[in-house]
Amino acid sequence: MIPARMINEAVYCDRLYYLMHVEGQFLTNRFTADGDFVHRRVDAKTDALIAQARLPGMAADVEARDAENGVDTNQPLLPEPPPRDIHARSVTLGCDDLQVIAKLDLVETDGTIATPVDYKRGSPKRGPDGSIIAWDPERVQICLQALVLRANGFQCDRGVLYFNETRQRVIIEIDEALIELTKAAVMRARQLDDLPKPPPPLIASPKCPHCSLSPVCLPDETNRCLPAPEVDGAKPVVRLPATPRDDQRPLYLNTQGLFVGKSGEVLQIKKDGRIVQEVRLREINQVNLFGNIQMSIQSLQTLCELDVPTVMFSSHGGFRGMLQTTGLKNILLRRSQFRIADDAERSLEIAKLLVKGKIANSRVLLMRNHIEPPVSAIKELKRIASSCDRVTSAATLLGVEGNAARIYFSHFSGMLKPGSEPADPAAAVPQPPRWAFDFTTRSRRPPRDPVNAMLSFAYSLLSKDLTVAAASVGLDPYLGFYHQPRPGKPALALDLMEPFRPLIAESVVITAVNNRMVTPEHFTPGGEAVHMTESGRKAFFRAYEIRMDQLVTHPLFDYRVSYRRLLEIQTRLVGKMISGEIEAAPIFVTR
Repeated sequence: MIPARMINEAVYCDRLYYLMHVEGQFLTNRFTADGDFVHRRVDAKTDALIAQARLPGMAADVEARDAENGVDTNQPLLPEPPPRDIHARSVTLGCDDLQVIAKLDLVETDGTIATPVDYKRGSPKRGPDGSIIAWDPERVQICLQALVLRANGFQCDRGVLYFNETRQRVIIEIDEALIELTKAAVMRARQLDDLPKPPPPLIASPKCPHCSLSPVCLPDETNRCLPAPEVDGAKPVVRLPATPRDDQRPLYLNTQGLFVGKSGEVLQIKKDGRIVQEVRLREINQVNLFGNIQMSIQSLQTLCELDVPTVMFSSHGGFRGMLQTTGLKNILLRRSQFRIADDAERSLEIAKLLVKGKIANSRVLLMRNHIEPPVSAIKELKRIASSCDRVTSAATLLGVEGNAARIYFSHFSGMLKPGSEPADPAAAVPQPPRWAFDFTTRSRRPPRDPVNAMLSFAYSLLSKDLTVAAASVGLDPYLGFYHQPRPGKPALALDLMEPFRPLIAESVVITAVNNRMVTPEHFTPGGEAVHMTESGRKAFFRAYEIRMDQLVTHPLFDYRVSYRRLLEIQTRLVGKMISGEIEAAPIFVTR
């Protein structure tokens, strides 16, 4: 059955209905919060409406049941009491004919005559003559409630809309015209259920800025990526997002031996049984655990309920996996993703765009941060980026990327300020090993110097954020188009992070070194590898989150958003490309 409130959304906007009902997406904003506040009274109590009302035929049903149970039906029945007025709150009823279920805020009854009352947060619509009327979505929703009451034996000829902002009651007559409009809306919703992708977004609609799902729908951004339509000969203006930054923050826990519990709406972080920190659940968007840290089942259940992923790393920062809810209900997006991944030609086209964007952003980073930008390297990187368009195989593209990376990392040390000198071996007091932040070549497994250790750690953090973003969009993080699938390897997240490696991960390393946020004392040897200490990781988290919170101008949409929100926008655009809404997702290339 379809909830009646979803039919309301279908009348308001086809795309909103699809995102909410078919894909199961929902976000909150100030309007939804106001609605929750308005409904707090009716939601606090559920009344049994049918048990208190005398429906037509109830006496006959009772006699038939008594006869089946051997009760003497010849005994005189007690006189029926007179009907009484009933006010029932938060009543859930269904209609088999329409296959609709409705939760009624309030039902006022007089015997078998029932009147549904639906609470609204805003104000009523004004007619041309100044009279108070209602919008079609609201009229359809109250009509559905009336039809549901009729299906359950009540007589219902009118409904009431109560607008909290103006404290006004608007009476809606349930006439044949409204019933036909309502049945057409239910039929339209059924048709939307069968679509393989969301309906097209509205164009420059005043509805969009107030919609809670605007960050998911991206109506203006989607229209900008389409070859059409145009308004007055120009592309629609991309309006500013409601919030350029995410109000919530990730929680990083990397002190070994911590225990995370829950008390009310607060996470309690304990060490040796003593509370060392408390964090409000509503203020975090992910929890990151490094090494030996335990969490209570109650904490994990609450995080899943709030759709906050819990990400697990090794003590040295290796990504291990994450715990989150099951994701979107719509399997069609993931099925399209698998089909594209099996198409070698289309996968190569996507991979070429990603690698080209990575090389272009690496070139910009060198030009911005190198002490003396190497002219030959800058020209060569530009040439290599252009050559990506002519690549005809994934193996060749891998070689092109490797060549660009060799040139780029050969000049990476020029973006780092001189570091501290190594420890004096003749010192009277033994000192921990120290390194200057010298960088000669990229070494991954294992990282053999502090700069390589930070690069690997930054890539791990970035791949974690894009794994979370891909899963929240409804994509499979482990199936990519450029990186080959391997057990435990988030291939799609690695694909998505290619253009952002220089802009986020490598930029964080440069900032952490040059601003002395991380020092040589923050590293320790481990065999042939070099690892960051707990205090070093804590300092690096700060550098990483500062970068993620920094605003950047999108070259296509011309608005400023944080890097964290940018990752989400770019991932959602890739999802729209996979679903077929847009032909190609724009790759973020900084100016």
